[in-house]
Amino acid sequence: MLNHDWMPEAIWIKLIGTLPSLFWVTFATVVYLSLRKTIIQSLVPRVTALRALGVEVEIAGQLLDQATERSDIPVTPADRRGVLNRLEHAAETLRGGSILWVDDHPEFNYPLTKIFRSMEMRVDAVRSTDDALIALRRDSYDIILSDIDRHGDPQAGISMLRELETQAINLPVLVYSANFNPELGVDRRIFAATNNPVEVAHYVIDLLERVRFGSPNVRGW
Repeated sequence: MLNHDWMPEAIWIKLIGTLPSLFWVTFATVVYLSLRKTIIQSLVPRVTALRALGVEVEIAGQLLDQATERSDIPVTPADRRGVLNRLEHAAETLRGGSILWVDDHPEFNYPLTKIFRSMEMRVDAVRSTDDALIALRRDSYDIILSDIDRHGDPQAGISMLRELETQAINLPVLVYSANFNPELGVDRRIFAATNNPVEVAHYVIDLLERVRFGSPNVRGW
């Protein structure tokens, strides 16, 4: 004969065994529905930021092409991809950085200036050493970016270095000049010098990384 009392007991045991799972599923559903709006609101800005960064990198690529065309420096596809990848990965490092750019023809630097500003850097352009010294007394900067030949003086950039030493302004100096000849050597006060816009972007990232991580070799060498 069948034990009629056994079946209900087995069913109850089965139900009791499934209660914890049902409880957690219900609990998770309630929590999700309660926090759904908050979760979406927190994720949307991050997704938007990623999309915006993609747009910035795309724009940076176009501006980089303009800069290389203006400089007549050959840039390989690998070089182009490399610097754009670095810009993308260094976005947080570059954000908030500042450059004082000394050049009597700032319009020639527009593509690179636009790239750095698109990465939320501050770039102030001045046309002479005197203007640079005024700006340095007024504001603080992470990097000085300068040309060499200004207003007909082929040594204007080098003379500025001596002024910086006299006034104990210990900021890293990066030289970007179409007339730069690496075979002539580099002044001891210059972090790096180039006539290649791709290298300018790399050097700016290098310097900002050192500034952010407190390298003792960036300031006061």
